[in-house]
Amino acid sequence: MFLRRLTVRKDGKKHTYWALVESIRTERGPRHRTIAYLGELGPSERAGWAQVKQFLEGTQPDLDLFDQARPGETPVPEHVSVQIRGVKVEETRDFGDVYLGLILWRALRLDELLGRCLEPGREDIPWSIMAAILGLARLCEPSSELHIAETWYRRTSLEDLLGVPVEQVNKARLYRALDEILPHKEAIERHLRERFETLFDTSKDLILYDVTSTYFEGEAEANPQAQRGYSRDKRFDCKQVCIALSVTREGLPLGYEVFNGNRTDVTTLEEIVEGMERKHGKLDRVWVVDRGMVSEENLEFLRQRGSPYVVGSTKSDLRNFEIALLEGGWSEVREGVEVKAVLGPDGAETFVLCRSRQRQEKEHAMHERFAQRIQKGLEKLKGRLEKARRKIARGPVERQIGRLLGRNSHAAGGFEIHVEETSECPGGLKIRWNRNAPWAAWANLSEGHYLLRTNLAGWSAEDLWKTYIQLTQAESAFRVQKSELEVRPIWHQLEERVQAHILFSYLAYAMWKTLEQWMSRSGLGHAPRTILEEFARIKAVTIALPTSSGKQIHLRCVTTPDEGQRILLSRLGLELPRRLGQPRWKETLPQKM
Repeated sequence: MFLRRLTVRKDGKKHTYWALVESIRTERGPRHRTIAYLGELGPSERAGWAQVKQFLEGTQPDLDLFDQARPGETPVPEHVSVQIRGVKVEETRDFGDVYLGLILWRALRLDELLGRCLEPGREDIPWSIMAAILGLARLCEPSSELHIAETWYRRTSLEDLLGVPVEQVNKARLYRALDEILPHKEAIERHLRERFETLFDTSKDLILYDVTSTYFEGEAEANPQAQRGYSRDKRFDCKQVCIALSVTREGLPLGYEVFNGNRTDVTTLEEIVEGMERKHGKLDRVWVVDRGMVSEENLEFLRQRGSPYVVGSTKSDLRNFEIALLEGGWSEVREGVEVKAVLGPDGAETFVLCRSRQRQEKEHAMHERFAQRIQKGLEKLKGRLEKARRKIARGPVERQIGRLLGRNSHAAGGFEIHVEETSECPGGLKIRWNRNAPWAAWANLSEGHYLLRTNLAGWSAEDLWKTYIQLTQAESAFRVQKSELEVRPIWHQLEERVQAHILFSYLAYAMWKTLEQWMSRSGLGHAPRTILEEFARIKAVTIALPTSSGKQIHLRCVTTPDEGQRILLSRLGLELPRRLGQPRWKETLPQKM
């Protein structure tokens, strides 16, 4: 679900409001359906917001503390004569998005954690504050450290909010901050898990685990983890690293690890399980894992540790349940999706047969499309052989057939192809083929089916399927980090800088999910980027007021939210400050002749 801003005219006046919209699938393709029009808070929504209000207390910046009159500076009197014609607006800065991001940073108490972990030294700016700048930049406008220092920070109001002058934020200091924060990765993971449990009472019954990859721009020769491997980004030309992520049922992050780019998924599970227990203690939770991480060795490892699991199984395992596919006993868990539980051969595991009508239609169309391509390719090859005017070697023909089947592997088993010698044509070869009837029968039977397996006892097939489907939260986490927080591509070349880059993407994702939970409880859907972009239009400005004394008074103010922004602020329980700091005297510059 996401927010859509709507503007209507009524009685000659323009009215702005928000609608909560969801994307649904229909026979005519994806469509948007309006769930609710947002305006005043209803009783249930006020109750939902009250659950979140507790973590906002004490997190909103006390802005008056940042700009008090300095020693020896003359305070501005309450009453002063102002020359209206000379009033100017200066120094416009982005305010709303970084203000919201700072609230999230403090709600997670990352400022307190890093303040404890990073003991003050001789640095001019505390590393905990530099970490906040890096985290907010990754959330609000993901970019390089150079862009943060030279463009982004200067365009925001963080100088007002954090008290760090623009000239103190440079590339070298930001890089140093990355190096200082990285050693505290495990402390950050433990702290966030505890904070999520406090804020949202997160479910502790599931650990959703998945692996993705992110690629490098450049050779990354100084980074031994940068290797070529299976790329989820389809960038096989680039080196990469693999990122393994564990999240809760709600998608809140529990921890992550970075592996070499050529590491296969199935070899990561044992290391992740042991790492989670080292960081968070022995966890009696269900591990939900995609079939790419499944092997008999991994399952035996989990069984020996007494860890319950729900995992995807390979398509080939369906062969063992061919009779069960034909029998009844199916129950519908969602429109077009049916499941059935079957005991494994030794009775120690339960297998869940699942079938989806939509998936069946997709796989059937795919098989037909690839079969037609193979048929067309074979007919074309047959015609060339018949028209050949000289002897043709058998090897190149067989390799050509192999390439044709390889390009259309989903239907390759449906053909039996023979290359034969003949005297009927100068080429000396002919091909003949026929359809593989047993393969076609099995394809028709198994289309749309998939298989789950578990060592849990007493769970229904419906509950097991719903548990496995929660893996979409881990997949969603990767999509957010890649598309919204831009963990890819990686431009850093050093191993530790890459690790720190991924750590701050993890921190930004923690803030993203915190905002998402906050929005959900406030009836605002699940699209944080809409809120961040809308709040970014709220600015902080300096109003210069010339006085009769020849001096100027500078007031740092926040622009008034429009009608749509006021609705969002009301639902989130936020009240923006009207002024940043105290009024300041400033000498009027002499006019140039």
